[in-house]
Amino acid sequence: MKVNTMADFRARGEKPEVLFWVGCAGSFDQRAQKITKAFATILDKAGIQYAVLGKEEACTGDPARRAGNEFMFQMMAYQNIQVLNGYEIKKIVTTCPHCFNTLKNEYPELGGVYDVIHHTTFLQELIEQGKIKFTDSNEWKGKSITYHDSCYLGRANDIYEAPRKVLESLDMELREMKRCKSKGLCCGAGGAQMFKEEEKGEKRINMERADEAIETKAEFVASACPFCNTMMTDGIKNRDEEVNTSVLDIAEIVAMAIQ
Repeated sequence: MKVNTMADFRARGEKPEVLFWVGCAGSFDQRAQKITKAFATILDKAGIQYAVLGKEEACTGDPARRAGNEFMFQMMAYQNIQVLNGYEIKKIVTTCPHCFNTLKNEYPELGGVYDVIHHTTFLQELIEQGKIKFTDSNEWKGKSITYHDSCYLGRANDIYEAPRKVLESLDMELREMKRCKSKGLCCGAGGAQMFKEEEKGEKRINMERADEAIETKAEFVASACPFCNTMMTDGIKNRDEEVNTSVLDIAEIVAMAIQ
């Protein structure tokens, strides 16, 4: 795929509509790279002028701050803000709720003020504006799906409807888990838990959440976060249910149905 960087746009004396913040998972995790490609494909087909930072993008510092290393977080944040402000970035879209939350809510106090949008909200807007059109042979029509709410998207930023509206626009049958929206259960990766061993307990959180997804008997599990995707996939595989249930990001679902 040919994806322009901010440096490419600057060299041409142009500015993109949005900066696509890829994030660490979307850059380096093999599974999350597929989500990145899917979202970039959608942006291309919708005719959105976008750019990435490429090698100039560093981690937002979210895991460092959640793990208690405030000094490292601020170092990373200042470095990113310097780059973003240098390019006079106004609008950022990201496929990661962790990046979204940090860029939107935590960078302003350090001098990084941007219009930050999560990709589910952006996809909903593009569908409503008619920039995303689905094929007549929409393979998702009537398929059953359950949606897992990311903590950083839902409880932290009150975004519950956008991902559901995107799924509904595909005529999918949405089956809610018993704990959903503001009562949703964490996948077990938030707050830097992704990078450490769990504390002793009776059950792993991702197993519990996977069980709730399996209970709905939905054919697919939709997520909107690369961390949630990993945890839910692992949980379902552990239950030997991967034959029946696939975990997909909302961007991947839309990319497969787009004209």
